Amino acid sequence: MDREIKIMLVEDNLEDAAFTQRVLKFNKLSRDLVLATSGREAMDALQERAKSGTPPELILLDINLPDISGIDLLTLIKKEKAFSSIPVVILTGSNEDQDIQKSYDLGASSYLVKPISNDALMQVIEKLFYP
Repeated sequence: MDREIKIMLVEDNLEDAAFTQRVLKFNKLSRDLVLATSGREAMDALQERAKSGTPPELILLDINLPDISGIDLLTLIKKEKAFSSIPVVILTGSNEDQDIQKSYDLGASSYLVKPISNDALMQVIEKLFYP
């Protein structure tokens, strides 16, 4: 990779979050990484970063969150003008067709089912940022 990407990881499972962080660090992508463990925390962090002029360039989003579902959070992100152009990659344990279809219908850039591999995540990021 040529450069680091500002990434927000929205994940309530700390083991999954730690794995994703290791993958990003191993691939030299994670110097500016924000971890949010709930939908509300993610929205607060997005708004703070937008105000400071440092919004993430990529959001990695779990569907199953403790407060706001990832699907609802994706809807909010894509409706908000300041965030709507940020690519969102769904990282989730759900391989349900309705979750996959709804995510793409709402504007997700990609959908990966956990457990994710280093290669799968890197392929998605390369397609988004280094086509």
